[in-house]
Amino acid sequence: MSQGIISVFGGTGFLGDNIARALVTSGYPVRIVARHPARPGWARENHEIELEKADIRDEAGVERAVAGAAAVVNAVSLYVESGGRDTFEAMHVQGARQLARAARDGGASRFVLVSGIGSDKQSPSHYIRARAQGEEVVREAFPGATIVRPSVIFGRGDAFLSALVRVTRAPVVPLFGHGETRLQPVWVRDVARAVAAIIRGRGGDEEVFELGGTIYRYRKVVEMVLEALGRRRLLLPVPFALWRGGATLLQPLPNPPLTRDQALMMQWDNVVNGTRGTFQDLGLAPSSLRERIGEILAPR
Repeated sequence: MSQGIISVFGGTGFLGDNIARALVTSGYPVRIVARHPARPGWARENHEIELEKADIRDEAGVERAVAGAAAVVNAVSLYVESGGRDTFEAMHVQGARQLARAARDGGASRFVLVSGIGSDKQSPSHYIRARAQGEEVVREAFPGATIVRPSVIFGRGDAFLSALVRVTRAPVVPLFGHGETRLQPVWVRDVARAVAAIIRGRGGDEEVFELGGTIYRYRKVVEMVLEALGRRRLLLPVPFALWRGGATLLQPLPNPPLTRDQALMMQWDNVVNGTRGTFQDLGLAPSSLRERIGEILAPR
């Protein structure tokens, strides 16, 4: 596609910031859209970056933010409902639909929605159901939209490894079940490069890409974190029923350390299913967690 400006919603978030950087590196002018936009520290003076203040739930703000954009990326994420307007339905379904419609009506030629592996409208997880519904409404609002489903994303300052660093400070580390759930952790910069490749038109007519790195059991990921930190800890299997019960008790807290949705998601493998596009279809080779974990967890 032409080098028109790309609007990145959620462009100051963990993934959105990396997507904006990958697009700028690819030569695109970028419009960073967020409730509190700020010029990123990595941006140089010669980088074409616009800042736009907008909330994905605000129709007028969304329309301003997509005006004149050649493509739009929705990297807005909400993993924990905090009450009020911040709900999975509002962000991942209603907001996603509104943004896709505005991008279509504004003349954007490409729309990319960041979702997640395992999205399923029949899931007992409210979060996963909302992700699946969001994919559906985006396809309806913007025919030909591309859906990107990464596995669990890691990188410096992430939520995944950072949580394991905190948990492994204790002398005993509880595992989800026996730690046999399979994960396919994917480096945030690889996901960002994949989105930039899609914007460039790589991947042909494929409309869904599932992005994952090397497959590990959850127990192995914990062991790698311990090894990288030089810690020795006892790993304790904990039944999933206890995790769900504990999460239910913690739910009333303002910022619960674990939600029922998160406990549910750890029961199921989070890996690509092999029927969708992958990194390989985009001409990319993702890094493994083993390759990157040392540099990510190293002190600054």
